[in-house]
Amino acid sequence: MTMADPGPAGPPATAPAAATTILPIAAVLTAYHPDERLAAVVEAALLTCAAVIVADNTPADASSMAEKLDDPRVTVLRSGRNLGVAAALNLGVAALPDDTAAVLFLDQDSILPPELVHGLITHLDDPSIGVVGPAAVEAGSGSAYESLAGLHKEVSNRYAVITSGMIVRRSCFDLVPAFREDFFVDYVDVDFCLRLRRAGVRVVRDKSLVLPHSIGDGREHKVLGLTVRVTHYPAWRHYWTARNGMILIREQGLRQPGFGLTNALFMGRWLVNTALFEPKRRTHVPAFVRGLLNGLTNRANLEYLPGGAEYRAKTNL
Repeated sequence: MTMADPGPAGPPATAPAAATTILPIAAVLTAYHPDERLAAVVEAALLTCAAVIVADNTPADASSMAEKLDDPRVTVLRSGRNLGVAAALNLGVAALPDDTAAVLFLDQDSILPPELVHGLITHLDDPSIGVVGPAAVEAGSGSAYESLAGLHKEVSNRYAVITSGMIVRRSCFDLVPAFREDFFVDYVDVDFCLRLRRAGVRVVRDKSLVLPHSIGDGREHKVLGLTVRVTHYPAWRHYWTARNGMILIREQGLRQPGFGLTNALFMGRWLVNTALFEPKRRTHVPAFVRGLLNGLTNRANLEYLPGGAEYRAKTNL
């Protein structure tokens, strides 16, 4: 997850019909119990990427749509365990072809608009830029992930961009070699981008390029005449959001104070929305508070792992 700014509504989430120029890019796609959309995501990626690596976290005792992918340009890595998003990303990066110049990261439900990759990759002509991402919008409604888009230029420096649609220059992994596996799921992309920024790498977002992306169970609520859209998550997601967000405020708040303040406000809003609008607030609010406390002490409560998941407590800094 990240705090990307809103952009204009994107095109329908369908695979592009015509192929475009293949670039020296490999796509790393993370999956967990993927549905039939996975084939369309892979097909769309292959229109611009030389190879696609699917890092599948689906447990071994369950079938996966990834098993049905049949293309020599596609590599499926299936550990048979749910090791978390960061571990899956690291498996994919470790399997990159030697001639890969840049890496496109995708989720299993993000089908690329035809112009997206070519538009993003042009930003890497600037050697100071190591990471570039699009504006993410909700696939169903077209609503943006964030407010305050008007405060930023069409192309702007960001603290982080969302994983899906993010393109990373291959040399960035010499500076930050891995994603942070102790975070398991949330803030994995934010941590990666913040560490690259500390190493002098620019992270930019191009609002003119839009990626439809599913962000979960979003619902609208009315309060004092205002409409508030809240994404509802299970309790374990609230825990990891709070824990990992607090850890990054501790680690990066003084070095990058703008991020620390913005993220504190973001987390405060998350907690208030959960307390006001979450039907299961009696379990979800305590999960968030426990995450905050564990983030202060850099601990992890494994009771908040999803069923069947395994935790690999590596920091990878």
